Amino acid sequence: MNKKYSIGVDYGTLSGRAVLVGVETGEIIAQAVKEYTHGVMDECLPDGTKLGPDWALQHPEDYLEVLEETIPAVLKETGILKENVIGLAIDFTACTILPIDEQGIPLSMKEKYQSVPHSYVKLWKHHAAQAEANKLNKIAEERGEDFLARYGGKISSEWMIPKIMQILDEAPEIYDATDRFMEATDWVTMTLTGVEKRNSCTAGYKAIWNKKNGYPSKEFFKALDPRLENVVEDKLSTDIYSLGEKAGELTKDMAERIGLCEGTAIGIANVDAHVSLPAVGITEPGKMLMIMGTSTCDILLGTEEKIVPGMCGVVEDGVLPGYFGYESGQSCVGDHFQWFVENCVPEEYFKAAKDAGMNIHQYLTSKASKLKVGESGLLALDWWNGNRSVLVDVDLTGLMIGMTLSTKPEEMYRALIEATAYGKKIIIETFEEAGVPIYELYACGGISQKNPMLLQIYADVTNLPIKISASDQTPALGAAMFGAVAAGTEKGGYDSIFEAAKVMGKVKKEYYTPIPENVETYKKLYNEFKILHDYFGRGGNEVMKRLKAIKAEAKRK
Repeated sequence: MNKKYSIGVDYGTLSGRAVLVGVETGEIIAQAVKEYTHGVMDECLPDGTKLGPDWALQHPEDYLEVLEETIPAVLKETGILKENVIGLAIDFTACTILPIDEQGIPLSMKEKYQSVPHSYVKLWKHHAAQAEANKLNKIAEERGEDFLARYGGKISSEWMIPKIMQILDEAPEIYDATDRFMEATDWVTMTLTGVEKRNSCTAGYKAIWNKKNGYPSKEFFKALDPRLENVVEDKLSTDIYSLGEKAGELTKDMAERIGLCEGTAIGIANVDAHVSLPAVGITEPGKMLMIMGTSTCDILLGTEEKIVPGMCGVVEDGVLPGYFGYESGQSCVGDHFQWFVENCVPEEYFKAAKDAGMNIHQYLTSKASKLKVGESGLLALDWWNGNRSVLVDVDLTGLMIGMTLSTKPEEMYRALIEATAYGKKIIIETFEEAGVPIYELYACGGISQKNPMLLQIYADVTNLPIKISASDQTPALGAAMFGAVAAGTEKGGYDSIFEAAKVMGKVKKEYYTPIPENVETYKKLYNEFKILHDYFGRGGNEVMKRLKAIKAEAKRK
């Protein structure tokens, strides 16, 4: 009997990656990466048209190139026949949206609009719609809109509606020319199948859609702008599909372009963080997955909807069918440590690291791991890029206290790591106080594979065990699992993501457990962290915001 395979394609910020996975084992047989030809456009368009501050655009053609290059590459590398690939699904960074015409063609791919910035894909980290987000939040609060509570009290400038509002405000001709605004993950899936089927994950977390209530009311959209009154009917879709369903089958044209068989099952699209949950075998509540990279996204399941202060969202069927999926996060983790090594580490450390055959992070970690808990006398707040959960405040900034003339770089490095662990504990406590218990932590992403000291610190600070994903390509593996589910048992796949997760989802045998002695010392440090967290973050002292205002004023002079 021929073995069956599934393909998962993970679209990141700078590149897309395909993995070919054995359906019977969950083993990644091959993988291939394609850097985006146009990368992230944050200064100008391909023709030189300048972009404003906080813009981040992409070119939709890059996404199709990923499919055309990586899928043939993994088949060629392995010699596996395309007839044995039974399913494919994708995941994406989100919220990443684009305007398309009636035929599904992105406006940026039409000559008429190639010099118009608003015709391109707005990447998740496009933050130029902050004014629109502020307006949305103010009007929603004034009207007493109940949807706000499901998103921790604020809608982000990264999400779909503020981005659409910005297009309407700044380029109404693009708004008018747009037949539909779509998440890139849904657009790529529609391109593969020829059928539009939007996923419940991005609709719920990024477009203010709710399974029971749908989108916010026409009255709310009219209050935002009279031209938006019918935005749902005119520019979006109420046809939303649950994760784990089949989106359709690969068209003849796309089959020829990417080297697979016409009719291959395509799964409903997903988001990189959320698709990772079943890839580590999580199919039940009480287990929080931390997707750790430049920032950290937390995902966990619940059996009922609870309002958790500062969460990024709670969405029914948003992660796995039949459960409420909760999301929270920290906006500065890997970025935090990278900032430190680029700006605060003396040259002699880089030389010593090179002599020891280590990179600078490994070298600092080796020195920091020799320190006892509390030995540095340092305490930091992890707000170098604002705070996502639970304060939801982009205007907060970093802080480190306790430095003296004898403070060493490795002590500061460890204090920054500890700060992110304390931030995680605040999130966990907030969930538990709201009635969403957490018994176990899981981790995936680059940092989880590279830094044992960090994971031990997290285990000690949270006093919870931490299991690590067995795969270094967790989102892509998760996408491949949903591809196998789209195929179903009839084709050699699975009939539910829960069945697939039992076989294909994996964690490493070794895991991290709290060290009792460290737990006790970290309790004292965490109590001090909470005092600083609440003082600077909950209105006790607005010095961080005053300093930002003075800084902005000085730059304008």
